[in-house]
Amino acid sequence: MKRKIAITLSTLIVVLLVALVFAGNYFYDQGIKRGTEVKLHSESEAVNELASESDQALLREAKIWYAEQPKNTITMQSYDNLKLKAQFIKNNKNTNHNAVILAHGFRNTGEDMGKYAKFYYDQGFDVLLPDARGHGDSEGDYIGYGWHERLDYKDWIKYLIQQHDAEQIILQGNSMGAATVLMTSGEQLPKQVKGIIADSSYSTVKKELAHQLKSIYGLPAFPLLDVTSVIAKIRAGYTLQEASAVDQVRKTEIPLLLIHGDADDLVPTEMATELYDAAKGDNELWIVPEAGHTKAFDNITGEYETKLTQFLEKVLN
Repeated sequence: MKRKIAITLSTLIVVLLVALVFAGNYFYDQGIKRGTEVKLHSESEAVNELASESDQALLREAKIWYAEQPKNTITMQSYDNLKLKAQFIKNNKNTNHNAVILAHGFRNTGEDMGKYAKFYYDQGFDVLLPDARGHGDSEGDYIGYGWHERLDYKDWIKYLIQQHDAEQIILQGNSMGAATVLMTSGEQLPKQVKGIIADSSYSTVKKELAHQLKSIYGLPAFPLLDVTSVIAKIRAGYTLQEASAVDQVRKTEIPLLLIHGDADDLVPTEMATELYDAAKGDNELWIVPEAGHTKAFDNITGEYETKLTQFLEKVLN
């Protein structure tokens, strides 16, 4: 009888482990593997529902301007031998040698950050818009959620300094791009990096995926994310636990501007507070009323640009 019970229990354990491995690979494919289409949240897709006519006009002008600009395609080899691509807009009136790197979100491309380019160009900046590894024209079979991308951004910073004599560099990102620039902040960066702007960043990858697991599938994080994390380590070379923007901002004194909508369904707004509380130095937290995920710029374009201008005046020489 005991032997029969032991066999039954052993069989159940094996079946459970196989099911967890299958589920972990499924969630890896949905959330980390390159190119999978998955709807992350159910926020309204309507454009500028809250924007005034003047803000809508500013946004249209910015998008049209970007589309019309001549751009150079830059190719860089990453630390792990991937070919990474970026679009570069040279500003011939850039007498202060200022540059900005604009970091896009999950399963977007550098083009999606084009609406910010006109603002920086008008301020006299060169503009670099990379496609993150695993996105767009850049190589890579997986998404690093900012963790491996932080090392790519160190190389993009070096590129701007060495090839374009950049003396003052700003990093700005949305969503995953916001987490990317915050994770970059914890690395040893050159003195040319003067400020970082992060719109709608998550605090850690594991917490964000736990939020999505519950929101989309109604499932708890344990044990699925722990199994997925092991699979991510095997297939992508990092664990979900180590990919932490919170840990990285604790290491930096570069000024941060953290922006988040109070109606963000994709990345909980309290993550912005967690990041702000963890960060050292002279930082700002701007919670934008009625703004969904990365919607603040679209909703209040003029006010958003004013906030950016004030931050630049504070951090640039």
